[in-house]
Amino acid sequence: MNRKIKIAFILNVTITILTLIATIMMFTGFTFMKNYDLGLEATKLSMLKFFTVQSNILMGLVALLFSYKEYKIITGKEKIIRRRYYVAKLMSTTAVSLTCFVVVAYLAPITKYGYIAMFANSNLFYHLLIPVLSIITFIFFEKNNKINFKDTLYGLLPVIVYSFFYVTNILIHMENGKVSPIYDWYWFVQNGVWTIIIVGPLILLITYLISLGLWKLNKVKEK
Repeated sequence: MNRKIKIAFILNVTITILTLIATIMMFTGFTFMKNYDLGLEATKLSMLKFFTVQSNILMGLVALLFSYKEYKIITGKEKIIRRRYYVAKLMSTTAVSLTCFVVVAYLAPITKYGYIAMFANSNLFYHLLIPVLSIITFIFFEKNNKINFKDTLYGLLPVIVYSFFYVTNILIHMENGKVSPIYDWYWFVQNGVWTIIIVGPLILLITYLISLGLWKLNKVKEK
């Protein structure tokens, strides 16, 4: 158990550091790879309009909290991590997993430069490294029996909150039934605002399935 906690501690510290690096990069506009300028990056506070950024910052904060709690256990100052922290970990891991899924299954295939562009610069961290490390950490090194089946619903919370912002932003910038990609940066309603009634429930369904899947995999006992 101590070995797993130590590995989880290292992974959570890594996730926190990667989140900080990616956030600073996007905030300042720093790039170390070719910039494809797909409209999925922004500088300064405008970067917070993206669910990608919000979900990863949430993940970074939860990972920081977990690394602190795990350090307490490693040093013998605490014995357990309470249920509410694991629920927060499920919720944040679900959020970044959704980000990765949407990029791989939807955004990359419809963009001009595909996967290369989706995993460039800060998005290399946001779209790939942080989600993958978060999934690995939660599934393999933070197994617990404290999260209940009903807690999988918490995985929907970040998406529901963000959807109010995204849909409101679309509706107030609608002209003649259409919305510019400037305001519909994930291109969800470019075939018409009416597609919200399809896209919205679909995203919620995918999100819940991810949350449920993470919960189930976390429960799988090792041989």
